Amino acid sequence: MVNWNKLVNTSDVDQLVGLSDQAHYLIFKHSTSCSISAIAKMRLEQDWDLPTDEVTPFFLDLLAHREVSNYIAQKFAVYHESPQVLLIHQGECIYDASHLDISVSEIREALASAKA
Repeated sequence: MVNWNKLVNTSDVDQLVGLSDQAHYLIFKHSTSCSISAIAKMRLEQDWDLPTDEVTPFFLDLLAHREVSNYIAQKFAVYHESPQVLLIHQGECIYDASHLDISVSEIREALASAKA
């Protein structure tokens, strides 16, 4: 089960970045009107087994908070996609994936690479 934290404004993103020196944060950008986004979210939630001390998951409803999505794209120099996951550590996006490339196993590999 994923215990999503919500991103609703740009200051939430800045706070997450400020804390990312000591932890990993996952941002899931979700379009509530897109069936592929719904599938990606369902797959994440079904397969989620990552301990909370390894990664803290954040959820962004990008239709309701488009300005936050744009801010994330600019802040981390990533192309905006939906659905999309970004793994944040030490103020940087160290991994991103979109659409059906989003998977817990890939996130796990990115976490392992970051620790190496």
